[in-house]
Amino acid sequence: MGLLTKWAEAAACLFYPHYCAGCGADRLSQQTEICLRCLHQLPQTHFTEQADNPVEKIFWGRTPVQAATSLFFYSQNSIVQALLHELKYRGNQALGIQLGSLLGAALKNNGRFQVDVLVPVPLHPSKERSRGFNQATLICQGIAAVTGLPVCTNLLRRNAERSTQTKKDRTERWKNMQEVFEALPAPQLKYKNILLVDDVITTGATLEACGQALLQEGDRRLWIASVCYSSR
Repeated sequence: MGLLTKWAEAAACLFYPHYCAGCGADRLSQQTEICLRCLHQLPQTHFTEQADNPVEKIFWGRTPVQAATSLFFYSQNSIVQALLHELKYRGNQALGIQLGSLLGAALKNNGRFQVDVLVPVPLHPSKERSRGFNQATLICQGIAAVTGLPVCTNLLRRNAERSTQTKKDRTERWKNMQEVFEALPAPQLKYKNILLVDDVITTGATLEACGQALLQEGDRRLWIASVCYSSR
């Protein structure tokens, strides 16, 4: 890094402090959204290498999933919760891409995830317009930057907006997601091995509904990945 570049970055940090999305520290390079301390504290699941992990067990007997994973454990009042709040409700899109790149690094060259396309869980169009982005698409973009896999946003459509899933149990969430998603006729018939991507997995009801819609169209196989997993 040249002296002029260093001065420019120092000036940017002085006049436009760049805060860590996890803890609020402002001593960050403009190229990252998470400080090293928070990165080291993120509670990794190590599910990517583990067959029959808790995420995969969610879909047993419900949807034929080749493999599934989440990168981090989610809990209340944690760094992971702070990161997701920063992404979804404070519009930190760069953070979504960085979280996706961390997930992509775990998936890259992993023999259990032999996929050829990334499909984000869609938001309802009105909600995406209101928010300004789909966080699952940003995560896919981060995965793509690491793995080179294409991102396809026109294989799946959300036709209805449902009430929040937050306080519903597993059965209520499943009923709430019925007939919400539709697989679209697409020219990308070469994409047979689909990685369905979301930010968080709890009961898996949303991903189950998406997966069932995708598997109804053509000869396809399904994998699932998310940034974090909540066991509650």
